[in-house]
Amino acid sequence: MNTNSNIYTVVYTSVIVIVVAAVLAFVSQSLKAKQDANEKADTISQMLTAGGFGTKASFQAMGNAKVLETYGNEIAEAFLVNAEGQKTAELNLAECEVYSPKQLKAQNYNIKGGEQFEIPVFVFKNSITVVPVYGAGLWGPVWGYIAFEADGKTIHGAYFDHESETAGLGAKIKDDPAFQAEFVGEQADFADANVFDIVKGGAPKDAEGKSLVDNKIDAITGATMTSNGLDAAIDTWLGAYAAYFGKTAVAAQPCCCTETEKAEEEQI
Repeated sequence: MNTNSNIYTVVYTSVIVIVVAAVLAFVSQSLKAKQDANEKADTISQMLTAGGFGTKASFQAMGNAKVLETYGNEIAEAFLVNAEGQKTAELNLAECEVYSPKQLKAQNYNIKGGEQFEIPVFVFKNSITVVPVYGAGLWGPVWGYIAFEADGKTIHGAYFDHESETAGLGAKIKDDPAFQAEFVGEQADFADANVFDIVKGGAPKDAEGKSLVDNKIDAITGATMTSNGLDAAIDTWLGAYAAYFGKTAVAAQPCCCTETEKAEEEQI
């Protein structure tokens, strides 16, 4: 065979491309199960971090099996809700079923496009409820988890992640514990279109440095676009959960202690 001919070059190149493609496909398929397991454990560790069950570093050190075991021990129920705040499906606790960032991305399109959506809610045995948020940062997707107290409005904790934000600036949404700590103790205003705000300068403070507004925190200095993107993600997703948390807040209100008090309440 003439190795200098065009036919030889085309055939040789085609064979090499086919072989390389086959090898890559085989490797990808072989590693898929492990990649899926790593993604699930990472997602759960982010949720647990937001819920205050440990730090992200401590969960990374545990290994996947221990992270899933911790989740199984702490979770009470996990389910999907629609725009009306109604449960539409249960997530499989035995299999530690969660929503990956790709699934959150799909629901983000539905929420922003006014389409029907189903988004996950994770309720733990200590009455902490964790929900995800998803949106666009400066260079790529940003997402995370916000944990609420039993009242359905006070933030217990938060954890955020990103795909490609700038190190030392936008990446601080993940890397800076001080930024995530700003959310603790703040309250979401589900009656407002801006459920929660990340703004330059944050909320006004009193003489002791205490925030005078419960649903505003300070944006990251030098990372305006990332801060704005995360702010929009939080408003979009918490807005989508507004009906659910509205029902939760009503359910959490104390009822009358006696039948007499109930009757008197009804007469008022």
